[in-house]
Amino acid sequence: MLDSSTAIACALLAVLISGLSKGGFAGIGALSMPIMVLANPPVESAAVLLPILIVQDMVSVWSFRKTWDRTVLAVMIPGMTLGVVIGYFFAARVAESAVLATVGGLSLLFGLHRLWQERGGAIVLASNSPKWLGTVFGVASGFGSQIAHAGAPPFQMWVLPRKLPRDELVGSNAICFAYMNWIKVPAYIALGQFTPSALKTSLMLMPIALAATIGGVFLIRAIDAQKFYKIIYILMVLIGAKLLWNGIF
Repeated sequence: MLDSSTAIACALLAVLISGLSKGGFAGIGALSMPIMVLANPPVESAAVLLPILIVQDMVSVWSFRKTWDRTVLAVMIPGMTLGVVIGYFFAARVAESAVLATVGGLSLLFGLHRLWQERGGAIVLASNSPKWLGTVFGVASGFGSQIAHAGAPPFQMWVLPRKLPRDELVGSNAICFAYMNWIKVPAYIALGQFTPSALKTSLMLMPIALAATIGGVFLIRAIDAQKFYKIIYILMVLIGAKLLWNGIF
């Protein structure tokens, strides 16, 4: 882990992107894991990122603690819990290449979906879609998060059409993913992913992760994020395609 300059650069960029996501740029955090595993082992990368995500969640939840949507939490959290459990059994029985392909596939699909929306594509789900469907998306979010810290795509596919105010969206996202990251800890322990090496790497990257999260809180309220998002989604498609190819072939 972090055994080359490329691996270090990928890790630093991953925690920077993750920090901006936790600071308010909800959704771009799905790019962190694909960047990390470009030059680092996927299973160990997930273990390195989880403690960082938990600490970043603390900053995010505190910053947006007064703005969140009760319905989103009530609908998504039960599904997320079930999704994490399913993801645990999946991760315990598959090869590392399958994890790599899963990361790439999620990144590719989400990036293409968001770019399609940026070009004016309609969102299929109406803003008043049934709550049970939101719970199903919560299951998908929990599964993607447990496998590859990539729970944002399903979450956003149900929540974004509700057209919440920006801060309510960010606050709801922060609380849901803070909860989900904590309940992933027992699964990671059971899978033996928290090695001394992984935890040491997490500690080394933590200052950068915290700085990026705090910076994201201020940036989200100061800049127009539309162009920034578009660049991120293009990167997600390119990186996702590469990882999917590597995982399959």
